[in-house]
Amino acid sequence: MKKFRYLCMAVAACAIVTLSSCNNGGTSTTENSPAASTPNSVAQTTEAVSHSSHGSKKQININTAILSELDKFEAQLGVPALSNKIQANRPYASPEELVSKKVITQEQFDKIKDQVTVQEVVLTGEAKDIDYMTKLGLMKGHLIVAQELLDQNQPKQAEPHIGHPVEEIYVDVEDQLNERKVKEFKTTLVSLQDLVKSNPKDGKVKTNFTTSMQSVDGAIAALPETQRTQPSFVLQVINGLLDSANSEYGAAVADGKITAAIEYQDSRGFVLYADELYKSISSQMAKDKPEADKAIRASMAQLKKTWPSVIPPAKPVNTPEEVTKQVKAIELESQKVIDTSKTQAQR
Repeated sequence: MKKFRYLCMAVAACAIVTLSSCNNGGTSTTENSPAASTPNSVAQTTEAVSHSSHGSKKQININTAILSELDKFEAQLGVPALSNKIQANRPYASPEELVSKKVITQEQFDKIKDQVTVQEVVLTGEAKDIDYMTKLGLMKGHLIVAQELLDQNQPKQAEPHIGHPVEEIYVDVEDQLNERKVKEFKTTLVSLQDLVKSNPKDGKVKTNFTTSMQSVDGAIAALPETQRTQPSFVLQVINGLLDSANSEYGAAVADGKITAAIEYQDSRGFVLYADELYKSISSQMAKDKPEADKAIRASMAQLKKTWPSVIPPAKPVNTPEEVTKQVKAIELESQKVIDTSKTQAQR
C-alpha cells in the first residue's frame, strides 16, 4: 500500500466480495435501481455473497475499494502505482472509464474486465461479519509490522503502517463499529501515528501501541465468541487476509526485485496475523479435519518463508507466482472445510 490511501474496504471493498451464487451465508438488502448519471451516484446496489465462493471471479468496486484491493490489478498487470492512479481518477460511471480516463489501456482492461465493477455491494449475515473481521485483521497486520519496525528503531518505516488503519480501513469499517456498539478508537490510532512522527522515542509510544492493539482486539470481540472461534468462519477470514497479502506481494515485486518495501511489509503483516488466527483453530482442525489441518499448516509454513524479516531481503525468497500457488493451496483446503460446514448446517 502507498502513502495516503483510500477510503471505504467493503471486501465490495477487504475482503473482496464475489458475485457468484455459490454462497448461502449472506443475504442481501438490495435496491436495484439503475446507476445514476451523476458522479456522486454511479453505483447500483447488488446482492452480497461470501468471500469464498467456488473459484468464481471476484469483482472489485473501483469507486470504493481500498488500495490493498486495487493492488490486485497492479500485480496482475504489472503497472507501478496503478492502485493510486485508479483512486485518483474516481468516480467512474462504468468500468470502461478506466480506459477512457487513460488509467489503463484497452488491452490491459480486457485482462481484468471480469473483475471490475462500479456496483455497490450491501453485505448482510455471515458475509458482513466476515468482512468486518477481515478489515480488522488487516488493521492488526499493519500494526504487527509497525511494531516490528519500531523494535528495530525504524520509526519512519513504521509510521505508514500505523497510518494505513486510520487513513484506509477505519472509515470503511466505522459504520459497522457503530452498529456493534464498539467504542471509538480512531483517536487512539491518530494519536499513536502523530507521536511516532514527532517523538518516536517517547515512552508513551509503547503504551499507546498497546492500547491501539487492545482496541482492535476489542472490536473483534464484538463478534460472538462462538462465531469468531468457529473454524469455517475463521478460515474465510484467513482467506481474505491471504488474498490481500498475495495482491500486496505481487505489487511489491518487479523485475525479480522487491521494489516496494511498504507492500512487502503489508503482505508480511497480513500473513503473520492469518497464521496467528489459524493457530487459534488448529487444535479443533486437527481433531475434526486432520488431513486439511496438516496440509494448511505445511502450506502456511512454506508461505511464511517468503518474509524472512520485516526489512525486505535483497532478493525475493519466493516469486509472486510461488506465493500465489501457496495461497491457493491454503484456500483450496480451507474451502473443503467451509463447504462441509455449510452442508452440515443445511441438514
